[in-house]
Formats: sequence, structure tokens, C-alpha cells
Amino acid sequence: MKNLVDSTTKFAPVDMWAKIPMGVTFRGDATSIAVDSEDNVYVFNRGNYPIAVFDKDGDFIRGFGHGDFVRPHGIEIDLDDNIYLVDDDGHFIQKRNNDGEILFTLGEKGKPCRWQSGGMFNRPTDIAIHPISRDLFISDGYGNSRIHKFDSDGKHILSWGSPGTEPGEFSLPHNITILGNDKVAVCDRENFRVQIFSLDGEYIKQIHIHHPMSITEGKKGDDRIYVGEMLPPPVQQGVPNLGAKISILNPDGQLIQQIGDSLPGEGLNQFTSPHGISTDSEGSIYVAEVAWTAYFSRPENSGLNNPPLGEVISLRKWIRTS
Repeated sequence: MKNLVDSTTKFAPVDMWAKIPMGVTFRGDATSIAVDSEDNVYVFNRGNYPIAVFDKDGDFIRGFGHGDFVRPHGIEIDLDDNIYLVDDDGHFIQKRNNDGEILFTLGEKGKPCRWQSGGMFNRPTDIAIHPISRDLFISDGYGNSRIHKFDSDGKHILSWGSPGTEPGEFSLPHNITILGNDKVAVCDRENFRVQIFSLDGEYIKQIHIHHPMSITEGKKGDDRIYVGEMLPPPVQQGVPNLGAKISILNPDGQLIQQIGDSLPGEGLNQFTSPHGISTDSEGSIYVAEVAWTAYFSRPENSGLNNPPLGEVISLRKWIRTS
């Protein structure tokens, strides 16, 4: 299999990939996803085991973190398989080793900075780790319009961003990733764009894309950019080709291809809310969806899930077939 994804690369969805055991629930919201060095898949979710770990075949390995989080939102794994967890309503970020032991915490649980003040933190959303320096980049998020950079020990280096629509400004920085070794990409969700910056926060360019809510660069050998697109607002529900897709871009930000149906839903080829995205060493794509919060909790969609308060599909895998 060739390394780089291009327009001829094909992907196929895996039906019911995750074998979620009885007694484990995501409560409809798998918020984010990350893959370790062994291609094990870590799902940060709002259920009874906030960190759920699966192997690449979808077999459940373990779960932990019960009672430790307020509102799980973002997850990332570094090259040593340490786990970084972003708690939205808890206003904190944790680094844990692979056994789940807390190594350090940024922010104080339940104590946000002043809303839209640019401080640390008010409803942070995601984290990215530089592959060489191990510097941390945190998008902060629902109650702020800011990117914070820390060193690998959690010492603050710099911050950038403010509310607005101009270059370098944000309307909900929702997800973040490192591109190569020298750029940072931010899903500026409500501005319908991905902004690209230097590692020091200097604006480089922007890419227009429908409602981007999750982003990642492929694993080593795959320098394409994978973006999960959010649903349109309720007033445009039922209009085809507006979000609920995965867009695959080349390193210059040009669209190569999209996967997913033209309309959202629980079908094998559909998405509802690609809230978190990651890839593995084989080129497979994993997507975590806040399916309950973003889609099935809407009154107009509640009848699509039977029973309305039951488990809904919130975890997807697409394998690379060529």
C-alpha cells in the first residue's frame, strides 16, 4: 500500500466496528479519539468509562476515568503513549501516563478564567502535541477565543487570538493539530474556516470549509489533512451536501475527496457530527461523534432513534482499501 493519500485512494466504512460490551455506554457522545503507537484506539466520551480503549479490530480492552471529568471534549496521545485530556466544562487539561496515572494538570477544575478574557481556561476544546519539541497547543474554546502554547512540562510560553473574523481572530476555536513540524491548524468553527499559523502564532493563511469541527494530519507517511464537518443549522436540515462529512485535503489545503453521504444519519455511509478524528498506521480513519447532543437530541430527529434515550452510533471506522 502506498503511503500518501491522493484522489484515487479509496475508503470503506466498517459496519458496527466497536464491540462495546454490556454495561459500557458512551451515552450517545463519543467526543474525541486518538490512536497510540500500537494502533489501539482511545475514545474520550461522556459515558460511564470516559476513556475507553479498543484494539484496531474494535475489541474493548479497558476503560477508566469514571467520575474524574465534568464534560469530556478532546484527547491526544504523544509518541510515548501518554494521554492528554481536555475537559470543557471542567476548564482543565490533564496529562496521564498510559496506565491512567495523572502526571500534571493545567487549569483548576471548576474554576474558569473570566469569559472571553484570553486567560486560561474557559471551556477549552482540544490539544495538539508537537512531534519533536513536545510543546503543547491548546484551543480555548467555547468561552474564549484563544490558542495557548506550553512547553512539555506545562510551562506557559505564549498565547494568541481574540474574538472576531479577521485573520488570527476566532469564533470558537474547536479543534487543533500540528501540520508537519512547523505549522498549527485550527478549526475556527463558527467562522467556517481552518486557520494556519506558525508555531509562534503568526498567521499564514486560511482554508474555507463548511463548519469544521475536527482536524488531524495523517500518521507518518500521510501528510494529508482530515477535517470533520459539522451539521448545518436546523433551518437547513434536509439540504444535501452541507456538512456531516469528512473532507480530505492535500498539504496545501486543496480538497482531494470527501467521505460520507450527502445527508446525516445512522446509516453505514453517514455521519451525524464528526467531533473528533484520527488515523492509524494502516491509513484507517476513526471518527468520534457527539451524535446525541448534536443530532438525536434535536426534537425533529428524536423519532429516528428507537428508543429515543437509547445508545446511538457515535463511533466510526473507515478502512483504506486502495
